[in-house]
Amino acid sequence: MKPLLLKKKGVTFGSFKVSKDIRYADKMPIIPWGPRYSKSPKNDMLINLAISAVFSAWIAIKRNVEYKPLQFMSFVFVYRIFEKLKSFEAPSTPTYNEEGEENGRGLKMGKRLLRSLSLVFAFSALYLLHPWYAYTGILNVIEYMGSSIPIALYSNQELIVTASSALMLYVMASYYR
Repeated sequence: MKPLLLKKKGVTFGSFKVSKDIRYADKMPIIPWGPRYSKSPKNDMLINLAISAVFSAWIAIKRNVEYKPLQFMSFVFVYRIFEKLKSFEAPSTPTYNEEGEENGRGLKMGKRLLRSLSLVFAFSALYLLHPWYAYTGILNVIEYMGSSIPIALYSNQELIVTASSALMLYVMASYYR
C-alpha cells in the first residue's frame, strides 16, 4: 500500500516528483484556454446578476439604443472574468530586472486579458449569434407562412437579444473561468 499512497501523492522513487500535468492528465481540458467550470462565491454571483439586470433595464427603459448596453456589458464582463482569472493564478515570487520591473508580469497580464476577451467574445458569438439567428429564423418562418410579424417581437429585438445575452454572460462569469 505504501507505493500506491506515494504514487497518489506524486512521489515516486524517492524524491522524484511527477508533474501535475501527468498526475491530473484525466482532468485536463481538451482546449487548454477554453472555459472551465468554476463556481464563483455568492457575492460575486450577486454582482454579476446586478450587472446583467442593470444593462437589461437600460435597454428596457430606453428601447432603442443601438445595442450600446450589449457592448458595454460585454466589456464589464471581460473585466469581471479578468479579475476572476487573476484570483486563480498561483502565487509566485517576483523577480525584478535592472529597471525595477517585475519580469513576466506584463506577459501574464496580457495572457489573462486575451483569455478573458476570448472567453467573453467566443461565448457571445456562440450564444448571442445563435439566438439572433434563431430569432431572425422565427421571424422569417412567420413571414413565410403568410402572416405578419407580431409588433411585440418586431419592436423588441434589442431587448430580447440583450436580455438573453445578459443571462448567458451572467452564467459565464458566475460558473466558468
